[in-house]
Amino acid sequence: MTLVEAVVAISIYTIIMMAIMTSVSSLYRSNSYALEQSNEIDNVRRATVEWNRDVKELITAENGTYPVAIMEEHRFGYYSDTDLDDSVEYIEYILATTTLRKYTYNSSGSPAVYDFSSPDEIEILSEYVRNIEQATSTFYYFDNFGAPLASTSPLVDLRYVTAQFIVNIDPVRNPGEFVLRSSLAPRNLKDNL
Repeated sequence: MTLVEAVVAISIYTIIMMAIMTSVSSLYRSNSYALEQSNEIDNVRRATVEWNRDVKELITAENGTYPVAIMEEHRFGYYSDTDLDDSVEYIEYILATTTLRKYTYNSSGSPAVYDFSSPDEIEILSEYVRNIEQATSTFYYFDNFGAPLASTSPLVDLRYVTAQFIVNIDPVRNPGEFVLRSSLAPRNLKDNL
């Protein structure tokens, strides 16, 4: 092999490798948005599973407070033993702007009291929930007959809760929105037993 042939072979190899690297880089760049979107959908899916588990087991608070404390369009507060430690925590799911957070408040003392001035744990579940932007409720509440309840309705009428999360990390790009819905009837609020 002569020097000229070696230079030509190296040049061809370099051009082919640059073309392959450019295509792979372009592939990752174009699919990074879809990967980020699917990761965010998975985050909200896991939060929905956790919400289902906790709401299903609503229970009277350590201080005797009714299991449901707040039922608003983008805020739901309730008492449940979420960490299975034999003490009841107060939990709030709040959607503010596009950030969905879970606040946990533990009881302390005897008799038990809840300090609502600062949560014991704040968990950011998603930063890309678009319900408020689209004027869509995050939580829906229903009575024993399936009639919708307003946030001003008595808390004791609640029998069925639906959560809906519209997830989209960038509303301008595709893939578009993904809607996760979950509904359940908390066991400890049933009156037909």
